[in-house]
Order: sequence, then C-alpha cells, then structure tokens
Amino acid sequence: MKENRNKKGLTQKQLAEMVFVSQRTIISLEKGQYKPSIMLAYRLACLFETTIEELFCLAENKDLEDKNFGNL
Repeated sequence: MKENRNKKGLTQKQLAEMVFVSQRTIISLEKGQYKPSIMLAYRLACLFETTIEELFCLAENKDLEDKNFGNL
C-alpha cells in the first residue's frame, strides 16, 4: 500500500483524511499490523484504481489459505 500511496504523491496524513481514518491506521496498514474493514479496503482500492486483492496481496496468501481451509 505504501508504494501506491507514494505513486499518488500522498502523505500518510493526506491518505488518512481521504478515506476517513486516522494517520495511525494508515501507518498500521502499511506495516501489516492492521486488517482493514471491507469498506476501508474498498475505499483504498478505488482510490488507487486497483482491486482489494491486489492492494492487500491476497494472491500471495492463497496457497496458505487453500492449505488451511482445504478441509472445509
């Protein structure tokens, strides 16, 4: 997410204001310490003109998810 923010030329504070969260939330998201709500993920994906999956690298975790949830 930090890469997308930098490409848009936004500070963490500016991004936070645009998606109606605190700067601390953006910092935590960029560090991978916070999982966003669906609404926040959607706002960020729209702002960065990408998908939620691409923005939060869900494809990288697909193998792990398949392994953990394969028996359901």
